[in-house]
Amino acid sequence: MSRVCEVCGKGRMTGNNMTTRGRAKHLKGVGTKVTGISPRTYEVNLQNVRVTTENGSSKTMRVCTQCLRCGAVTKRVHAKPFKFASLEAAK
Repeated sequence: MSRVCEVCGKGRMTGNNMTTRGRAKHLKGVGTKVTGISPRTYEVNLQNVRVTTENGSSKTMRVCTQCLRCGAVTKRVHAKPFKFASLEAAK
């Protein structure tokens, strides 16, 4: 399984690790210096979520958290919400 969002296709990104040394100027130092740059990868925050599909069935998908927050997928409803009985039926 690759670490890719099944909705938007977001995957692993690359960047750099910056190693610094020295004391900051606001702490009465001469400033920090970059002493090393090495490559690194940024992983996507994926969650395994049970999602309701268009035909009403549910399936498990790997979805990034940004797709969950913006409402790109609808999570499965575990149980129907509680409904109050009508007042006439209670009498």
